[in-house]
Amino acid sequence: MLRVLAVDDEEPALGELLYLLRSDPRVRSAEGATDATEALRRIGRALDAGPDGDDAIDVVFLDIHMAGLTGLDVAKLLAGFARPPAIVFVTAHEGFAVQAFDLKAVDYVLKPVRRERLAEAVRRAGDQVLATHAPPSTTADQIPVELGGVTRFVPIGDIAYVEAQGDYARLHTDEGSHLVRIPLSTLEERWAARGFVRIHRSHLVALGRIDELRLDGGATTVRVGRAELAVSRRHARQLRELLMRHARG
Repeated sequence: MLRVLAVDDEEPALGELLYLLRSDPRVRSAEGATDATEALRRIGRALDAGPDGDDAIDVVFLDIHMAGLTGLDVAKLLAGFARPPAIVFVTAHEGFAVQAFDLKAVDYVLKPVRRERLAEAVRRAGDQVLATHAPPSTTADQIPVELGGVTRFVPIGDIAYVEAQGDYARLHTDEGSHLVRIPLSTLEERWAARGFVRIHRSHLVALGRIDELRLDGGATTVRVGRAELAVSRRHARQLRELLMRHARG
């Protein structure tokens, strides 16, 4: 169960957030702080005590606009620690999602906070906390996506393939798809080390998610889940070689 610190300099907002957090069965304890200085003092005690200490904190739910240090300032300071708590930003402002992603935030929740949306943030935070106690190779980076005015963070490991749509790219997962304003060529460069390969000018595929390679009358296709994607001639030979290497482990 999660040990939570919520930080907001507006006491009514902090009280409502604490009420919702304490109502979640996955939260063992939820304490509040009304400014960044107090929050950093508590987090410092938690880090000194270690993950099994009485003052331990697993997740910080952090407002952005506060008097003195902002929530972003707090997150930057925490990034310098070896094992900082997970961070969920809770804010009335939509414009800081990119900075939040750069600071490795688990989620970005907009005010007014809805119970269902906060529950999703708690779930994501719990997954992140579990990942930090697993071997380093199991941790997954994330990419921010917009859905109905809400910024969510999709683990890159959940993405099966990416489809080019002009200056945008559509990320396909088992649960659905998300549109991001990033060219396919940029994702190809960033994710090459993660096992994503270009199979066509329109598609980038996670090598480990390819279920089947088909050769039919000179045309090559791959099956990724329920999707069948064309492989261009210039990429077909390299893809076959990569799949053979992958199959050999």
